[in-house]
Amino acid sequence: MIAALRCVIQRDLLLAARRSSDVMTVLGATPLGLIVAAKVFAHWFVTGLPLVLISPVLALQFDLPQELLGVLVVSLALGTPVLSFIGAIGAALTLGLRGAGALLALLVLPLYVPVLIIGAGAAEAAAAGLGGSAQLLILGAMLIVAAAFAPWAAAAALRISVE
Repeated sequence: MIAALRCVIQRDLLLAARRSSDVMTVLGATPLGLIVAAKVFAHWFVTGLPLVLISPVLALQFDLPQELLGVLVVSLALGTPVLSFIGAIGAALTLGLRGAGALLALLVLPLYVPVLIIGAGAAEAAAAGLGGSAQLLILGAMLIVAAAFAPWAAAAALRISVE
C-alpha cells in the first residue's frame, strides 16, 4: 500500500514538474481573475493594438477624411479591448466542449454587435458634424464595465469547467 501511495505521489510530482506554470500559479496565489485580465491584455496587445496603429493608414487608403482619423483611432482603442474581454468570457464558457468554435460564435457575436455599431457610429457622427463624443463615452463606459466584470465572469466559467 505504501508503494502504491509513493507511486501516485511520484506521478503527480512528475506531472506538476511538466506543467510548472500551473504550479507557479498555485504557489504564487495569483487570483484567477487577474490571470484572465493579463491574458486578455496580452491578446489585445497582439491583435487589437496593431489594428489601432494601422487604422489611420487604412482609413486614408479608403478615403476617410483626415479630420475623422482621431475619432476612428480612439473608437478602435476603446472598442477592441471590449471585444477581447467578451471573447475571453466566451472562450472560458466553451472550454473543453465539442464544437466549441461554432458555439463560441453563437455566444459572442450578439455581444459584439453593439460594440461594433457604436464604434462605427462614432466615426459616422463625426463625419456628420456631430462630434461622435457621445459614442466614444459609451465605448469608454463599456470598456470600464468589461474590465471590471469580464475577468471575474471568465474566472467563474473556468472554475466551473474545471469541476
